[in-house]
Amino acid sequence: MSGDRDVRVFVVDDQDLVREGITALLGIQPGIAVAGSARDGAEAAETAPACRPDVILMDVRMPGIDGVTATGLLLRALPGCKVVMLTTFDDDEYVTRALKAGAVGYLLKNLPAAELARAVRLAHAGVAQFDQTVVARLAAGLPAPELLTPRETDVLRLISAGATNREIASRLHLSEGTVKNHISRILSRLGLRDRTQAALYARDNGLL
Repeated sequence: MSGDRDVRVFVVDDQDLVREGITALLGIQPGIAVAGSARDGAEAAETAPACRPDVILMDVRMPGIDGVTATGLLLRALPGCKVVMLTTFDDDEYVTRALKAGAVGYLLKNLPAAELARAVRLAHAGVAQFDQTVVARLAAGLPAPELLTPRETDVLRLISAGATNREIASRLHLSEGTVKNHISRILSRLGLRDRTQAALYARDNGLL
């Protein structure tokens, strides 16, 4: 986060009670300022840019423009913003597509307010946030290319080859900080603990 400025969050959800509940709960959390809200992807794409949010909490399934499409639209309009998906257990396909669209994580809607606020702060700081129960469901049912972006797949292959963060950064023309962020997301999305498990996963899934 930048200094002690509150993190500006924008909430998108088509269910009025859910949207209003989230905004009310976040509004009383320290370090969080609710910048605005929208009832669907179309409204979010139209109104969120003017609100200058740092983090967008995005419902996955909505009528019209859903959370996946809205994520792509908003990240083009707000390239510095972080989008975190809000989901339920039956949204696996949508969440996978949203991650490919650029979302930095996904959480369950029933997350306690304090934990949701913490996730917002961490997302703003560049730390990916993923519910581990959903991670396990996704990792068990989908191959790595369906869970990871092409760049993350490249990083995973280089991890498996024993490359250090500096070597990966040099090979892919990235900063070491960016490489660390990629590795954090890879481990979170695949439900893995460390680089050793990542290397084994890559081997077992034919990525070497």
